[in-house]
Amino acid sequence: MQTNTMASEWLVLLECARPSPAVRRLSELLANSVDWPALLALADDHGMLPLLGRRLQDLDEAFVPPEICQRLRDRQRAQVIFTLSMTAELFRLRDRFAAAGIDVLLTKGPVLAMRCYGDPGLRQYCDLDLIVRGRDIARSTEEMIALGYEPKVPLAAIRAQKLPGEYVFAGRDAKLLVEFHTENTFRYYPRPLSVDRLFERQELVQVDGHGVPSLSTEDELLLICIHGAKHFWERVMWIADVAALVTHQSIDWDRGTAAAREVSAERMLRLGLLLASNVLGVRLPAEVAADVGSDTAAVRAVQRIVKRLPLAGSHPLGLLERAAFRMRMRGGFLAAPAYLLRLSLSPTEEDWAGESEAKRSSLLDAVRRPFRLARKYGRDDRQ
Repeated sequence: MQTNTMASEWLVLLECARPSPAVRRLSELLANSVDWPALLALADDHGMLPLLGRRLQDLDEAFVPPEICQRLRDRQRAQVIFTLSMTAELFRLRDRFAAAGIDVLLTKGPVLAMRCYGDPGLRQYCDLDLIVRGRDIARSTEEMIALGYEPKVPLAAIRAQKLPGEYVFAGRDAKLLVEFHTENTFRYYPRPLSVDRLFERQELVQVDGHGVPSLSTEDELLLICIHGAKHFWERVMWIADVAALVTHQSIDWDRGTAAAREVSAERMLRLGLLLASNVLGVRLPAEVAADVGSDTAAVRAVQRIVKRLPLAGSHPLGLLERAAFRMRMRGGFLAAPAYLLRLSLSPTEEDWAGESEAKRSSLLDAVRRPFRLARKYGRDDRQ
């Protein structure tokens, strides 16, 4: 879908993504010719269907065709059912791990939806993300198997302490996914992350009247900015999350900056804040705005991202573009190539041949990884 053929739909989507959309502005946009199937498809591509449905509820029914209202209601109903099942499973996991004496923190998913939108069903997600200490991953695996989950990472690889991108567990119906993250799987953080500090700074977030141990607001903000950078900020949903979080939650900016400095992710944080400000009109405190605006590399990155954003990742960046972006996010004459090299040589489960090779040398996996990445992304560079 080309940008010039969806100008109206794109403007509607961006207005709906704002933390506090203007009803009058949205009504004016919808009064123009809107391709409703295109708008719904665009919202789905950007993870914005639940939020779009909620925003349109505030408008006069005359602006939205009845059949579109029905499609949105059907989608919202399905989202609510899914959210209820995920929330119930979240409480089951929380209680099971507490009984086992294993500390866990929840991130993204329903907790982020509550923080940003006040409703766990207003954000699209497909799994639960839990953080545990690396030393607890073997026990966590045992608990998940006892709960009926199947580990997607081979058990032999876990026993051999091979490090995947994340430890994924699938429920019996294969629709319920749970991902575990440790200090060893946060590979897109420029410097090693101390999970112990995350636990020290944790906060309780109320989900359906129950307190859920979660990242501090500042650590959550940093994580979603790094996650957005990991995926090249290709979806509006990720920008909307940052915009809503800094608008609806109280941010200790000194603490947030310190958390970013701990892992050398200052530019990733600035980029996320710049996108929230430039794309969705979020007003940042004067000192914060001055700081993020002074990062010329981040400002240039925003310009490139905004041009590609309507595509929703349908035309992935090529290998060289991906590498250049990674280096810009890290910055530094030596630090940038070192960061890229580490990512390029840190194998994940995609680089393993299977359970039978779980004990194979990690060095061989590392050597194979750049060739796999070149096959996967190099085609776009040649085109």
